[in-house]
Amino acid sequence: MEENKYISEIHKSDVYITENDKKPLFGPTINYLYNFSKIIYRSYKYTTKGEYDRYKWVWSSYKIMKALENARVKISIKGIQNIRSLDDSAVFISNHMSALETVILPAIIQPVRPVCFIMKKELVKFPFFGPVTAARHPILVGRENPREDLKKVIQEGADRLNNNMSIIVFPQKTRSNYLEKSSFNTLGVKLAKKNNKYVVPVALVSDAWSNGKIIKDFGKIHPERQVYLEFGEPFKVEGNGAEEHKRVVEFISNRFIEWGREDFIRE
Repeated sequence: MEENKYISEIHKSDVYITENDKKPLFGPTINYLYNFSKIIYRSYKYTTKGEYDRYKWVWSSYKIMKALENARVKISIKGIQNIRSLDDSAVFISNHMSALETVILPAIIQPVRPVCFIMKKELVKFPFFGPVTAARHPILVGRENPREDLKKVIQEGADRLNNNMSIIVFPQKTRSNYLEKSSFNTLGVKLAKKNNKYVVPVALVSDAWSNGKIIKDFGKIHPERQVYLEFGEPFKVEGNGAEEHKRVVEFISNRFIEWGREDFIRE
């Protein structure tokens, strides 16, 4: 099973770094999007048969990660042991830069902890990709009524977390190369506090797959830009959560500095 292959490859240590240096037959963008489309179509076929389970999700996410590497994108992942050390469900709180993290995070987290996303409901309306996304139990929100969205996230989030499913939260309003501290909301911390679950901060730089000009999810591949992902130590929320929210933001800020992205931090 591909899941077992991936666990043995990526979870054998606390750090994963791409070793592949193949040169794609075509340009990196064409090469990647061609392979990405094949993986999504196969996943869609599994979905139509009711077979797109957690194992197929890991398989497709793993294959997409390999497609990126085959397009000469180098990926660095640290803090893997912080996922493996969890003894309960958690709220993973991350900055959000591109579509890349939404397609490879399942391959990293799902083999260890069942997980789902909070995402915009329009994403499940996309041809092929939409049904695949909907099959993995996301919490869907719109933009018309923030109050109702918050209520839904709190209710459905509690249901997921208390049934051993972790949640990935992107607190920024939209994808951005910048870490804007003032717009980084506290939803993830509130969700963890209300349900007495762990918070796991996640920092990432993923602009190797840029946002598209026509279709935002299908931009150019930049193999010269390394992908960085790091998972922080899990912790519980005490008090009103203000210090824990600050801890998450500072974790991401410090990694941006470490990765040479200090100019992309905004107060």
